Amino acid sequence: MTINPLSAQTPFTTKDGSTIRSILDRTNAPVRNQSLAEAIVPVGQPTERHYHQLSEEFYFILEGQGTLEIGGEIREVTSGDAILIPPGAWHQITASQTLRFLCCCAPPYSHEDTYFA
Repeated sequence: MTINPLSAQTPFTTKDGSTIRSILDRTNAPVRNQSLAEAIVPVGQPTERHYHQLSEEFYFILEGQGTLEIGGEIREVTSGDAILIPPGAWHQITASQTLRFLCCCAPPYSHEDTYFA
């Protein structure tokens, strides 16, 4: 059994500029097919627009508000929203209020699968 408390995870900055804490991934559990992280994007800050060639992502907004662009479509997002980001879809999230959200990736997130223009 693997149980990883969020409070025990060390934050780090991803290639897109968000601060994450890996909750369950290849670095801290015997994970093979997915990863789960908490991401924080400070107010007024966007992530860098990017895509993942292999990973499908889910975002679940826990706190805050902002705008999310996926493949050229821009929508407002807020606490309680669940979002699908397909593999290969360019995306960027910007916080109008500090955003805290869960990010699930399958296959697991990796810096090597993060691409920029």
